[in-house]
Amino acid sequence: MYRNFIRPILFLLQPETVHHLIVNLLKIGFKIPGVACLIRKLYTIKDERLKTSFLGLDFDNPVGFAAGFDKNAEVYNQFSNFGFSFIEIGTVTPKAQPGNPKPRSFRIPKDKGLINRMGFNNKGVDFAVNKLKNKKHKVVIGGNIGKNTETSNEQALDDYITCFDKLYDHVDYFVVNLSCPNIKDLRKLQDKDSTIAILNRLTELRRDKTPYKPVLLKISPDLTDNQLDDVIETYNITGVDGLVATNTTVSREGLITDKQRIDEIANGGLSGKPLTNRSTEIIRYISQKSDYKIPIIGVGGIMSVQDALEKLEAGATLIQVYTGFIYEGPGFVKRINKAILKRNK
Repeated sequence: MYRNFIRPILFLLQPETVHHLIVNLLKIGFKIPGVACLIRKLYTIKDERLKTSFLGLDFDNPVGFAAGFDKNAEVYNQFSNFGFSFIEIGTVTPKAQPGNPKPRSFRIPKDKGLINRMGFNNKGVDFAVNKLKNKKHKVVIGGNIGKNTETSNEQALDDYITCFDKLYDHVDYFVVNLSCPNIKDLRKLQDKDSTIAILNRLTELRRDKTPYKPVLLKISPDLTDNQLDDVIETYNITGVDGLVATNTTVSREGLITDKQRIDEIANGGLSGKPLTNRSTEIIRYISQKSDYKIPIIGVGGIMSVQDALEKLEAGATLIQVYTGFIYEGPGFVKRINKAILKRNK
């Protein structure tokens, strides 16, 4: 029903319009008595065999919602009813910011992809904290943190520290986002020395906090093998707990969509099916090179049940979906979890 009827209607609207529409529908719809219970019955699987431990945290299943949708921690509990065991909020920055000029999100249906240059649009860390505090979380909550666009790279560490300190009591784990292609010069912070400096400072601050919260680094799919070796070394010499692999890509190789249309869209991070193989390759490379000792959340191009299984087989313990959820609909998480159960028989 979703793919044949609902999706074609939604795809008549701009992606960002659909995003706001869904957020508002979730806020309103789940206030109606019985709606949450009905959605859970339709889309959630409860099975002890799906339970997963990762970095000291317990998950009802291995499937989560990637950062980028619930930027401001407004609908994480509503989304939990669709079968997700964890939701990553953000990317959150110290100050509210509007992001890049619109239009800034574009579907390329022929490639089952999405190109965005949102630019960390969010309402700021204080808004997110207010949405998280004093509310019971139905799922594990991750906090994806970044720097404000106006903050120079030389001052970026201060932004990460601010978000880390303010969110610490309200999320279960952190993801340090240095790899988004939509913030000017942000990816320059991916160089080994800058990454180590930021991760070392955050893990140093963590020593004085309780309880212990895992810190993960989100990496780009556009890294070379030599750069991936640097990531592995960075993991080994800092207190970072794991990796999120991967962010969106700046590559446009192998797309079916007309080149003229891609040129019209111009800059932005590409997600969806074109990212599937590269993301899995990176997970496999890091896993094998580290003798499967680096904990990984696999994300990027999970557009089918098979894509999800391949990420897990490559070395990821948990996986996240985003673009696949948009293209495949609310039953996608349930189908993935059913396939995991079938595989594990």
